[in-house]
Parts: sequence; structure tokens; C-alpha cells
Amino acid sequence: MNILKKITSSGMFPPLLALALILLFNVVIQPGFLSIEIRDGRLFGGLITILNRSVPVMLLAIGMTLVIATGGTDLSVGSVLAVASAISISLIRGSDVSPTQDTAMHLGLVVIITMTVGVVCGLWNGFLVAKIGMPPVVATLILMVAGRGLTQNITRERSVTTGHLPFGEIANGFTLGIPNQIWIAALVLLLFWFFTRRTAFGLFVESVGANRSAANHAGIRATAILIVIYALSGLCASIAGILSASNVRVIEPMNTGQNMELDAIVAVVLGGTSMTGGKFNLGGSCIGAIILMALTQTMYFYGVPVEFALSIKAVVIVIVVIVQSPVTQKYISSNLKSIKGRGVSPQ
Repeated sequence: MNILKKITSSGMFPPLLALALILLFNVVIQPGFLSIEIRDGRLFGGLITILNRSVPVMLLAIGMTLVIATGGTDLSVGSVLAVASAISISLIRGSDVSPTQDTAMHLGLVVIITMTVGVVCGLWNGFLVAKIGMPPVVATLILMVAGRGLTQNITRERSVTTGHLPFGEIANGFTLGIPNQIWIAALVLLLFWFFTRRTAFGLFVESVGANRSAANHAGIRATAILIVIYALSGLCASIAGILSASNVRVIEPMNTGQNMELDAIVAVVLGGTSMTGGKFNLGGSCIGAIILMALTQTMYFYGVPVEFALSIKAVVIVIVVIVQSPVTQKYISSNLKSIKGRGVSPQ
């Protein structure tokens, strides 16, 4: 009984349950859905595809988790992703008017510059929120619009491609049989987990989110914490932008990263992080991103029309959020107590 109570009261239980049900549905309809095979030393299968395609949203969700944990929202991550994609491809191409196999700049330098731009974008958001006192929605909305315009200026309002193969290998390559994108997402998650759970930074984030004024009185530099958090969100968006550009080796200024900020927010909420701030769950946010991709892939595979697919996705999201709400958790907990009080053990 105690084990069951711990499992159901865990913040990871609702998103993991939702993911398990989606995967179970696919297995029932298509028995070989979860099978993984090795081809030329590389892993392939439905589960690998879902994990691989969920990486961009997963990265955005990792950064967004910390922002939401402080009671804010970063609406600019989709545009920052587009800016990063445009900058990376532009630096690779240089002054070439057509895609080539050669790069105008060293690949490592391209990655560093692109990530630096993402951090600068985040610092700008953090400055507006922490120093100027602008509401996070308004501050990040400014960059959301400006970033899309900057992307159009960089690309001169047209799609830009590159044929540089090593750049494409960043996202499309494999290491130890696993797609590079999955390794990169796992590394980012590990670093953020260590930074927030093995140092005092995570406690500072939760304190600022719970009560910024009280955090200041306790000696926590809330302004600096907020600026760092938005910078980290911009960093995650720039990494996602590099991977997105590397994956397809093309940037479409009006489509790349479009509405991905909404997917990131939904993933964070599905993962159990409250929009009011305070406690956060990085692993849950990644599970939320996988849920979104698993649900999307399922509906695409079975040919569900787009208009119905969006409605189904909305219903699933509502159900998961209701299940993980404090009211529902309290109801489940009280029922388990009543069962225990009657001396009945669940089978």
C-alpha cells in the first residue's frame, strides 16, 4: 500500500502513465511498434523515431521549465530557435550563393557563435524581466516578434540551404548506434539536472518562483537568478536551432520554430511543473515532450485529419493535467487511505 501511494503521488506518475497508454495503444494495433532492430550498427524502430523527433521540443522544454518555475513564460524560444538556425546555416555558407560541401567557417566556431547568440537573446529577456520589471509574457513577446523579423533579415526572406555534410551529421549522425540528437538531449538534461539538483541553484530557482520578495530578504539575488534562467532558456533554444537546421539543412524564415514555444509550455505542464512557479521537474518536462511527439506520430501514422488531430491532442493534454492536479491527487490519496483503513489490500 505504501509503495502504491508513493508511486501514485509522484509527480512523474501522470505523464509516465499517459506515455505508457499511448505506447500500449500502438502496440495493440501494431504489435511490432516497440521493436528495435539494428541496421549497419544503428538502432531503428518506432520508439527510437519518437525519441529522436522529440528532441527539439525536449530541449526547449528543459529551458522553459526553469523559466516557468520562477512564475514566468518564455514565448520567444521558437523565434530564437529560428534565429539560431538562420545564423548557423548562414555562417556555414558564407558568401556562397548556392549550397556546397565546404564550410566558410570552422564548424566548432559556428556552433559556439550560434549558442552565444542564443544566450544573448536570453540575457535580453532576463534584463527586461528582472531589471526593467516587465511582465515575462510581454518581454518575451517582444523578442518573439523581433526574432522572427531578424530571421527574415538574415535569410533575406527566402529559404536558405546548405550541403555541408559534417553539419548535417550533428543531428543525423549516430554514435554507438544511437542518433546524435538523443545523446545531445541526454547530455543537456544531465547538465541541467546536476546544475539544479547538485548545487544550490535549483533551490534558489524554487525560492524565487515561490516568493521573489521573500527570496530577496533571505539574501538570494533574485535578479541575477532570473537573468541566468532566461539566458539558459536562450541557450537551449539555440541548441535546438542548430539541431533543427542540421537535421534538414534548410531554414524557412516563417516556418522554422513556428509555435514550438507552445509545445514547450505544454510539455512542461504535462511534466508536472506548475505554471504558478516553485517546484519543477526537468525529467517530467522531457517525458511531456515525448508524450506530445508520441501522440503526434500515432495520429499521423493512422491518417487522422489535422483538424481532428489537434482536438485529440487537446483532450489528452486536458486529461493528463486533470490527473496530476492537486485536487485529483488529494482525491486519490484519500481513497487509498480509506481502503487501508478498511483493511483491504488492492490486488
